[in-house]
Amino acid sequence: MTHPLTGEDLLAFGGDYNPEQWPEEVWHEDVRLMREAGVTMVSVGIFSWALLETERGQYDFGWLDRLLDLLHDHGIRVDLGTPTVVPPAWFYRDHPEALPVTREGVRYEFGSRGAVCHSSPAYREAAAAITEQLGRRYGSHPAVALWHVHNEYGVPVAACYCETSAAHFRRWLRDRHQDLDTLNRAWGTAFWGQHYTRWDDIRPPRATPTAGNPAQQLDWARFTSDALLENFRAERDLLHRLSPGIPVTTNFMTALSQCRSLDYWAWGREVDLVTNDHYLVAEADRNHINLAMSADLTRSVAGGAPWLLLEHSTGAVNWQPRNLAKQPGELARNSLAHVARGSEGAMFFQWRAARYGAEKFHSAMVPHAGTESRIWREVTALGADLARLAPIRGTRVVPDAAMVWDWQSWWAQGLEWRPSQDHDARERADAWYTAAYDRHLTLDFAHPEADDLARYPLLLVPALYLATEAAGRNLRRYVEDGGTLAVSYFSGIVDEHDTIHPGPHPGALRDVLGLTVEEFLPLRAGQRVRLSDGGGRELTGDVWSETVVPRGAETVFRYQDGPAAGLPAVTRHSLGAGTAWYVSTRLTGDQLAPVLDLACADAGLPPGSGLPRDVEVVRRQGAHGSYLFAINHTAADAKVPLDRPGTELLTGEPATGQLAVPGNTVRVVHLHG
Repeated sequence: MTHPLTGEDLLAFGGDYNPEQWPEEVWHEDVRLMREAGVTMVSVGIFSWALLETERGQYDFGWLDRLLDLLHDHGIRVDLGTPTVVPPAWFYRDHPEALPVTREGVRYEFGSRGAVCHSSPAYREAAAAITEQLGRRYGSHPAVALWHVHNEYGVPVAACYCETSAAHFRRWLRDRHQDLDTLNRAWGTAFWGQHYTRWDDIRPPRATPTAGNPAQQLDWARFTSDALLENFRAERDLLHRLSPGIPVTTNFMTALSQCRSLDYWAWGREVDLVTNDHYLVAEADRNHINLAMSADLTRSVAGGAPWLLLEHSTGAVNWQPRNLAKQPGELARNSLAHVARGSEGAMFFQWRAARYGAEKFHSAMVPHAGTESRIWREVTALGADLARLAPIRGTRVVPDAAMVWDWQSWWAQGLEWRPSQDHDARERADAWYTAAYDRHLTLDFAHPEADDLARYPLLLVPALYLATEAAGRNLRRYVEDGGTLAVSYFSGIVDEHDTIHPGPHPGALRDVLGLTVEEFLPLRAGQRVRLSDGGGRELTGDVWSETVVPRGAETVFRYQDGPAAGLPAVTRHSLGAGTAWYVSTRLTGDQLAPVLDLACADAGLPPGSGLPRDVEVVRRQGAHGSYLFAINHTAADAKVPLDRPGTELLTGEPATGQLAVPGNTVRVVHLHG
């Protein structure tokens, strides 16, 4: 079976190719080097609207015709972009109202990228026109393996607060709430006299003198994601009609540090192939953990199916405060860590380093140093390694447990006037993921209302401030049926309208946790609290504490000091065939690990694997067997135990008993049997 993206039985390998930035004689050198490096696919045309449609209705496709033919002649497939992320200058000359307006009322100017009001009828019409032209001309071109709509929706601008967006928002609200009485109840407009009697009185949540209506802001966030998704669907549907059989995607940015404006659970259902861009936070300690987390989240958005890493960097990026270069071997480790966690290849931004423009200091597959450089040598070595890994195509990652995550809950958590500015939902997700990573658990992510949670022996819930009644019932059913649930503080508090659930906290999770919370007791800046299990084991928390009242739960750790001294801090509730753990303070790192170990024991997960810290082991399983990825992020050589013999694919050597993984390298074993 041929690969749907490359036309060969290979993983995708290549990057964003911007030949319009170079004389045509360079193109021939490029394709020669692509073949040398083992490139199988490149992304083309993403920022080319102004060159393809030079004035309204005046098209120049000659250069793109020649380029696609050249790539096809050299066996290189194309991820063809619709260039709708940057309309041309002539478009804004005619339609300045399509430039987005900030919450403070400032209209952006042309001269960057992504400056689009997604509610603008003029923009939507123009985007459809150029997409239709591309679909008609290249819909059956043999080079085209994938359609790439727009680019990184929501980055750098997601929301526009202009009057056109306001009218669109009102239409969206009518569809969601049907009538004003329902909207007023959902938004709690009786508070502060915000009651509405006419739809036309509703505006976007623009700048206000103090905190705005949180339910309005939450609906605005939903509307913003949906408005962008409407535009994606419009282009996708055109391409489905004009280019049948060719998958259509857009590149996500699921890393929680890089994009929060889109509900990727909804978006993942709309693309033919989930693709993702990921860039390391260069200065972060152990930044490979965020990489693993992003890859796991992307795979989960794809429903566990294979996905594709469409952008990452060969070295330094250009937009962080300090753009650190990757160390020798890091390029391959980063790339293969994504592949280990489900990607069907590794693509980069970009092929050839730009000499001008805002990203001229961004690394590339062909760097400014040229082909006599370490980066080029590592690029070509990676191309050869990916060719050797072709047998993993179509296999799926084997998870050990799952983490519950909901973008809408994150949006709600981030609104004004919460009990402590030190509590951060993303930080909690990072901390709990890190604790699982250090225990060598491979995690899926799951929506709290997902109907397949029973397949996971353990569910981690680090930050579910917004939890619907349906989510509460779902998590209770999960525990009753034998699952183990571990929940962090300030979860289950509000419903989908950011309205407090009736009765004591934690609202939707009160029954499954077997407790109530009488009062939140946030801690002072820098304050810490001690916890004890009464048997000599102590933990230290910070940021948060609570007045926890068990209603069936047993106390495992108590506060020894602080505002909740003597009260339960960590509890365990037996419910049906399962258990639910609750952690009422912020535990991190070594302080969180013992609680996770207890939950893992309840879940029947084996004790620690004995693997060294930062040696990552992930399995992919398919019709032709199991593949074990071992990624050593340390400088020291490591040994990884094998449960059966196999063949190491990158070296071709047999692997039995223990797999030797040298420092800063990757090994992939096809396990026999």
